[in-house]
Amino acid sequence: MVHFQPDLRVKVRHTSAFLAARVPRVRCAEHGVHLVGVPWARPGSGFTLLMEVAMLTFAKQMPIAPLAAMAREHDTRVWRVVEHHVSAARAGLDFSEVTKVGMDETSARRGQDYVSIFMDLEQRRVMFATPGRDSDTVKAFAEDLAAHNGEPKTQVTEVCCDMSPAFIKGIGEHLGEQPVETEPGDSADAGTSVVVDNALVPAGAGNSGCSASDATGTPVERHRPRIIFDRYHVVAKANEAVDEVRKAEAKTRPELKRSKYTWLKNESNLTAKQREQLTWLTRPSMHLKTARAARWRDDFNGFYEQATTADAEAYLRRWCYGAKRSRLEPIKAFVRTVEAHWDGIIAWQQSRLSNGLLEGTNSLVQAAKRRARGYRSKDKMITIIYLIAGKLPLPEIHTI
Repeated sequence: MVHFQPDLRVKVRHTSAFLAARVPRVRCAEHGVHLVGVPWARPGSGFTLLMEVAMLTFAKQMPIAPLAAMAREHDTRVWRVVEHHVSAARAGLDFSEVTKVGMDETSARRGQDYVSIFMDLEQRRVMFATPGRDSDTVKAFAEDLAAHNGEPKTQVTEVCCDMSPAFIKGIGEHLGEQPVETEPGDSADAGTSVVVDNALVPAGAGNSGCSASDATGTPVERHRPRIIFDRYHVVAKANEAVDEVRKAEAKTRPELKRSKYTWLKNESNLTAKQREQLTWLTRPSMHLKTARAARWRDDFNGFYEQATTADAEAYLRRWCYGAKRSRLEPIKAFVRTVEAHWDGIIAWQQSRLSNGLLEGTNSLVQAAKRRARGYRSKDKMITIIYLIAGKLPLPEIHTI
């Protein structure tokens, strides 16, 4: 006799929960019939506020696609919820007290495709993000600042950035008071411009104030934000000079091959093998140009260790004087870059502002981009930037 065992496995299917509520209607003589608003849902959303808050919470930590799969909704609906709350939170922000701004770009896609980020360095939050990295990005930031109760022409006192000619030009044009146009032949310096790294920059763009004269000849102070060149980006230029020397010398000195990061890393970050290699390459008997270039780079770093601004300026003048005679063309080119951006480099000693906060934010943005395998548009990426680094007053609902 054959005995059959019953199949006791239970198939569990996903179920959906629907919240049904009879919402009263009101009749308005001017606007017609409307449903009464409810405190637990947003009109036209299709989700409860508790569900939307859960989406916002998860969206900070995970990509939208798996979040939509977890919620069993199309990702377009999830994006719509996130974009609504981010836009609504940004609309209520007040930037009238912002005086110190940092700006930098982050990669949006492979190739020369970027998003520029502007941060409040005191409140440590992203204020604005926009596609591109040219001077128009600064113009867009100035317009957004004005839309949030700010005064872009007179409010910002210090800007920390890299030595991008586009950023320098944009700061001079959009974050400071413009000189008054004068008639041809007038002796005022209002229309004077200078060229910095192939970029046309209004004279005095790196100063916190610039004097002019009115029609009666009375001196008038014009507001100019002080530009501070970020230490990391300046030292990166010095490292580029060292690497150029290494690459040129490696053509005749094979021992320099595969030693790039041995020269460019901080000594504290070197591995034991790299430290041993550096000791061997810097022996006096090697007579390497790369070793000389690295010493000039290390001596330049001493500028940032000076106690006072006067000491730092004197130190940098001595360094430039000697580096010009180094017979190393990349080092000499770096000296010319330093002299062209002198005020902004010296200004670091006074304010000690740094874009380290921006670099940390960029790493968070890039990590989110890698998790999401990229974003379908820059607008989506900018929404995520605001969400994870904007410190927005998003809605919160506590259930306990």
